[in-house]
Amino acid sequence: MNISKAFGISALMLILTSFVHASIQVNFIEGAPKDRFVITNNSQCLLKALRVDIDLTNTAGGLIFDTTATGAGVDVFQPFEVASGDIRLNGKASINDGDKVLSVTISSISPRASVSFTIDVDDTMPNSERGMIIISDSEIQGGTVKITLGSLDSDGTFGLNSMALVKMFDC
Repeated sequence: MNISKAFGISALMLILTSFVHASIQVNFIEGAPKDRFVITNNSQCLLKALRVDIDLTNTAGGLIFDTTATGAGVDVFQPFEVASGDIRLNGKASINDGDKVLSVTISSISPRASVSFTIDVDDTMPNSERGMIIISDSEIQGGTVKITLGSLDSDGTFGLNSMALVKMFDC
């Protein structure tokens, strides 16, 4: 009897592990003078040629990227800069001051690995919780992340914890 139970459990584990889903977690970390986005591969899959689009259009704080001394942002500004990993802007050389959408390509990201970049993010509310320069967790709520890998894409939404989880396909 114990052998059949063990076989049943082993068979179930084999079935469950054959359907491993890829997922990407994107965290926004408020910092001074640079804010950081960390993109983590939460799966057991090696992912290649991954496109990540971060869209701040529908954020609670009306967030924008503040990349120059002049333009829509206030005071401190920071351009896009890779902090770790093989990541680059997708389709353009820089992000314009006041842009609400940023797209990057990650050439590869190993299982359980992270890549990151820094940039300045400001809100556009005249009476925001922490001022226009410092972003609170609730201000990024509603922003979206779209992950594209080949012809497949999935999206997620930033919550109150400044994190968006994008569940994808089977590995």
